[in-house]
Amino acid sequence: MRKDLSEMTLRELWQLFPIILKEHNPQYKEWYESEKTKILKAVKPGNVARINHIGSSTVEGLVSKPTVDILLEVAAFCDIDELIDGLTSAGWGLMARKDEPMRLSFQKGYTPDGLSEKVFHLHVMLHGDWDELYFRDYLAAHPDVADEYGKLKLSLQKDFEHDRDGYTEAKTEFVTKYSTIAKQEFRNKYKPKEIKSK
Repeated sequence: MRKDLSEMTLRELWQLFPIILKEHNPQYKEWYESEKTKILKAVKPGNVARINHIGSSTVEGLVSKPTVDILLEVAAFCDIDELIDGLTSAGWGLMARKDEPMRLSFQKGYTPDGLSEKVFHLHVMLHGDWDELYFRDYLAAHPDVADEYGKLKLSLQKDFEHDRDGYTEAKTEFVTKYSTIAKQEFRNKYKPKEIKSK
């Protein structure tokens, strides 16, 4: 009898969903825009501070996992349980929840038979000055650094094919370095604006 994803261990999930890197797909942007519309319908409008397509799938020419990463920033007064209910009703599966600081991870496109054609990760955080936005912009503005990042990922793929945490950890030094540089180059670009409850 086949296990449901919620019954699988982390190791079993990593076997079913290995690290796969593919050439950039121009349709990622369209997939993001379509999913963004659905997310904004599922969440109370006043709770949304900002929504962005993030990660390697945003950068033309950069290899990436065939996954569209989305960062949803919400206001501090947002009812998190209500937000979770809205997103799960819209077909998102909650993968992880952390309360301090508040971080939620959702997914779409993972099945007991493997990945669907379209795969999404939704990262929900409070409105902030997030490194993910700066790193994305830096890679887009500096193709040489994006190329270096792509080579790093390809070099790690075999060793960490079935170890997502190890793969992420092995990239951390590079990501942190260029996120810090990007914050200096794009000073205050994503500094949060005050959001008042309606």
